[in-house]
Amino acid sequence: MEAEDNVQFDEQAGHHEEPSDEQPEHVEEPAAEAAEAEQPAGYDESSPKKWFIIHTYSGFENKVAESLRTRADAFGFADKIGQILIPTEEVVELRNGKKVTSKRLVYPGYVLVEMEMNDALWHEVKNTPRVTGFVGGGNAPVPLSADEVNQILYRQASSAERPRPKMTFEKNDAVRIIDGPFANFSGKVDEVNTERGTLRVMVTIFVRATPVELEFLQVEKS
Repeated sequence: MEAEDNVQFDEQAGHHEEPSDEQPEHVEEPAAEAAEAEQPAGYDESSPKKWFIIHTYSGFENKVAESLRTRADAFGFADKIGQILIPTEEVVELRNGKKVTSKRLVYPGYVLVEMEMNDALWHEVKNTPRVTGFVGGGNAPVPLSADEVNQILYRQASSAERPRPKMTFEKNDAVRIIDGPFANFSGKVDEVNTERGTLRVMVTIFVRATPVELEFLQVEKS
């Protein structure tokens, strides 16, 4: 294998050199339609195929997945390729007073591929259009562990049942309240409860700083 620079697995990474073909956001899907999405199987310890991460141009994750399947059939390595996964999650936000659910990529610029790795397959995958290389391991990519794979699959499955707030917040963020009895008030985030999806915001009411507990959906960054 040729030497390959170690690429850090960063949720915000990815090239932006070409126009994106990422799927647009959508209003909440009917349950039946959402159920049609194929759920990937979990980690199989007995399988010779292991999960690897490949780095792609951001916005071309689906194109890369399609190209891998096409090249696998054309060049005779389809039996070495298993599942191809582009992790997504359901997120929810408030628009015009209504909750709107959409999908977003969990790791923009990355695709997970289950494969029976060898030198020839390494070169074929690396030479797929819009693939920049494998993540980690230099010239010998390191497969994901069972815990890492199952964590990714769980995150994807759990978000379908309970969509995550689209916006994230940190302590001391300046925010504006957009819903509820304190709408249009501004304040500063004093505490974040990610598990519950709530914030404690210090709002000035009658010249006094008052703590108000709000859901993520009820505020926006100002």
